[in-house]
Amino acid sequence: MSAVVLGNAGRTVLVRMRALLPGLAPAEQRVASQFLADPAGAAELSISELAERCGTSTATVVRFSQRVGYERYRDLRLDVTREATRETLESAGLPAASGDIDRDDSLADIVAKVSLAETLSISDTVSALDVESLAAAVGAVVRARRVDVFGVGASAVVALDLQQKLVRIGRSALAWNDSHAAWTSAATLDDECVAIAISHSGTTSDTIEFLGVARSSGATTIAITNHGASPLAQEAGHVLTTAARETAFRSGALGSRIAQLMVVDCLFIGVAQATYEESLEALRRTYVAVHRARREA
Repeated sequence: MSAVVLGNAGRTVLVRMRALLPGLAPAEQRVASQFLADPAGAAELSISELAERCGTSTATVVRFSQRVGYERYRDLRLDVTREATRETLESAGLPAASGDIDRDDSLADIVAKVSLAETLSISDTVSALDVESLAAAVGAVVRARRVDVFGVGASAVVALDLQQKLVRIGRSALAWNDSHAAWTSAATLDDECVAIAISHSGTTSDTIEFLGVARSSGATTIAITNHGASPLAQEAGHVLTTAARETAFRSGALGSRIAQLMVVDCLFIGVAQATYEESLEALRRTYVAVHRARREA
């Protein structure tokens, strides 16, 4: 009987592997990478065959299985096979594609690979996202007199998207693209405020510092990250976990962003629903104001 860990029984085995990957020992990372690169193929290997393929020992494979949440390696193989089958069925309507983008790929190959990765990133994020944590985050934003959002690089785009959405429904929200300005603002927050930090890796030092300052100021802190055990998550009162698929060419700007935007949309819609009448009225007023300005331009 398999045992699911990490406090979220809805998370798939491959999602758990991706979440754990940064914190694994090098030998265990090789085992995880083998499963993630070819789930169906790796699941067909015996424990000794997998250990040999990864250049490690059977004891390491056993430890890895236990880290992922399984007492027996055969249970891990079974669940990986199930997940590989699920992914095949989910991607059945998409163009055939596998692996990272290669230098010899055609544009059609690129479209196929990007669409597959992003489709599965959204599907996996549905499994990874804790609805109770989302509800707590929604409640905190609804009660907040001000919301500060911060991210670096591709995450800054997502932070700005959330800030603009919240402003459109009448919430007081700020997005920061400069770390010093963000830290300064975070220092002025209090227990009536919310700070939201976005980082795929959860290890971006500026983003961690922002959330740490906000937490010390008394604000409710929310992290949106792919890694629930990351340093950023440790600074957060509520963690909203994504499950993006990133490789060399799909780092930052593609895999993480699409998953983060999905979480942001869920958070925004949750807030709008909780303040239904006033949100609809705010949306109506902002729509009218923008269209009037366009006509007069």
